[in-house]
Amino acid sequence: MRFCYFGDSISVHYGPYLETYLCGSAAGSRMEGAAEALSNLDTPQGTNTGDSSMLLAFFKNKAESGGIDSDLLLFNCGLHDIKTDPVTGAKQIPLPQYRENLKAILGVLAGMKPRPVWIRTTPCDEAVHNHAGSTFLRFSADGVAYNQAADQIMAEAGIPVIDLYTFTLNLGSELYCDHVHFHEHIREKQAAYLAGWLAAFVLKA
Repeated sequence: MRFCYFGDSISVHYGPYLETYLCGSAAGSRMEGAAEALSNLDTPQGTNTGDSSMLLAFFKNKAESGGIDSDLLLFNCGLHDIKTDPVTGAKQIPLPQYRENLKAILGVLAGMKPRPVWIRTTPCDEAVHNHAGSTFLRFSADGVAYNQAADQIMAEAGIPVIDLYTFTLNLGSELYCDHVHFHEHIREKQAAYLAGWLAAFVLKA
């Protein structure tokens, strides 16, 4: 089985563990640019595919250049979409546009080889994140609302969903190394969960 995965900086962090756990049973890949992504985790670049509009553009480009040669395609967006302007309260990608972007992404992926698998967006530490002087805010309630919107869209389209959101919340209180990213041992557990899900999914297929 070959799989690829695309998402924000959370996937950049758990990615190396995921590929290690599945080594020998699956080959994992993604676009190059991990070092670039890690240089500024809040600014999408390299393997950090950013918000839903950016991810849609990325997949459109892939489709126009020959598609993606893989069996499964894991994808996620949301954390950048819910970025909130501290002055105006505007979201980077408003919820209605997020819904439309996800539907458009599924339309693009339908024309490519891999079977899509959605990963629910992980939580953030709102108390640490939204301090005085923050250039953008994130609210936990928005993460829940955007996940619920994605749940509905994926269910209607018959897309498998990995609930990394709930799994991560159940790992305890000491999750974050900053406002939204996770300690190394949490990243490793996230990857183990994803690897276990994928192994079970392949056996059922």
